Amino acid sequence: MDIQTIGKINKETKKVQSDFSKFSLALLFVAVVFVWTFTTHGTSDNNIFLILGAIFGAYMAMNIGANDVANNVGPAVGSKALTLFGAIFIAAIFEAAGAFIAGGDVVKTIKNGIIDPAYFSDPNVFIWAMAAALLSAALWLNFATSIGAPVSTTHSIVGGVMGAGVASAGFAIVAWGTMGKIVASWIISPLLGGIIAAGFLFFIKKKIIYKKDIISSAKKFVPILIAIMAWAFITYIMLKGVNQIIKINFLTASGIGLVAAIGIYIYVKPIIAKSSDKLSPDRASVNTLFNIPLIFSVALLSFAHGANDVANAIGPLAAIHDAVLHSNIRGSVAIPLWVMAVGAIGIVIGLALYGPKLIKTVGSEITDLDQIRAFCIAMAAALTVIVASQLGLPVSSTHIAIGAVFGVGFLREWLHTTEKVHLIETREKFKKDKKELQEYNQQLDTLIALEYKSKNDYEQIVLLHRMIDDKEELVKNEKKEFKSAKNVELVKRDAVKKIIAAWLITVPAAALLSAGIFFMIKGIML
Repeated sequence: MDIQTIGKINKETKKVQSDFSKFSLALLFVAVVFVWTFTTHGTSDNNIFLILGAIFGAYMAMNIGANDVANNVGPAVGSKALTLFGAIFIAAIFEAAGAFIAGGDVVKTIKNGIIDPAYFSDPNVFIWAMAAALLSAALWLNFATSIGAPVSTTHSIVGGVMGAGVASAGFAIVAWGTMGKIVASWIISPLLGGIIAAGFLFFIKKKIIYKKDIISSAKKFVPILIAIMAWAFITYIMLKGVNQIIKINFLTASGIGLVAAIGIYIYVKPIIAKSSDKLSPDRASVNTLFNIPLIFSVALLSFAHGANDVANAIGPLAAIHDAVLHSNIRGSVAIPLWVMAVGAIGIVIGLALYGPKLIKTVGSEITDLDQIRAFCIAMAAALTVIVASQLGLPVSSTHIAIGAVFGVGFLREWLHTTEKVHLIETREKFKKDKKELQEYNQQLDTLIALEYKSKNDYEQIVLLHRMIDDKEELVKNEKKEFKSAKNVELVKRDAVKKIIAAWLITVPAAALLSAGIFFMIKGIML
């Protein structure tokens, strides 16, 4: 056995050991949840489904952490504004904080009003349906993560609830109007995210990157962009986080955000000016001015995600808990602290153990990202939610973030194509200039060949030399330009196709899986 083969075996062995360690830690968390639920609710009637629900909830929470959180941190990691470890560390803290602080004391047991609880006459059937919904959504998320496809966890649980609901009470139980809005969000979310992200990137390129004095442009516009980001994120946090604790409307939230943004603009403007003076006049240097805003975006997006999406894991679990303890079905229930802990801790564990795969997908496997592009994606994530919520449009945070990545990538392709057209025009100009250069040389040769030259002839010779030098430099530069034209695709088409396909089948796949699991549970119990 040669050394190369031994090296490959050692590498694969380490990979297997790493995968086994991750699985063992995930299994340990599930075991702790099982022991806690059994010891605290072991004497309750129908406690077996509460225990199973807790296990499924823990599994679901870990899959949310593994798949959904990547949308918040992937661009910052892909742009190298943060290391993978740093991004996971920050996201873990703020995901947990969002879940515990602003996760809400009450959640709807049926996510987004997809099915009507009134159709359940038997609490046991309701419990089976919620258990099936949790497990099916978790299994689908697990599969999506394994193939590197970021999908909507909200859509996963919606599909699970719908499938179990139809299996238990027929198609009449489904609120088809709400389902229509969810289908619409498949188109609305990525389009809005992509348009907003591309718009910001186009603005930055035109106002900063393409300017001759890039440093002066950065001093002028970067503080404005940071202030806009501050307004967007503070408003976003108010609406999606603080609103869970204290009811607050859009005008109040945006007003607070605006005041804070003005203060931040005044604070960062001299800092940006001082930092810019130390930079070299190129894009790579200007990129560094966006590092700190990106770190804040990871923290704030993670907080808002923890506050909102923890309900995807613990909503059905809270419903099962309430139905088991009270033997009836209610539209909304209080969340016990231990149920909230299962969701919050599970998301953090899933992020730490299995999040890197999707973080790399979002950060680098769709299109190349730098700090400016990542900044535009973060802006789109916050602004799209704000705009959509005020217009009453259904959106998915996952679809927004990935749509923003697509938007940035496709704008780069469009700009490249536009530049390529310019280069084709330059090629024609090159031909014309080259012909003029030949004519100048011919005129010069004719004048030099004259045996007797007048003063005007000598002046013309000097002028022709100068014109020839200028024209040669111009032709040289034009030649370089059109030789650099290339046909490129800056967005990886295979990744786009895979992700869109996963989006389209998330709800039906989770629904079919949930229906199958419900019938299996029903067959065992009856």
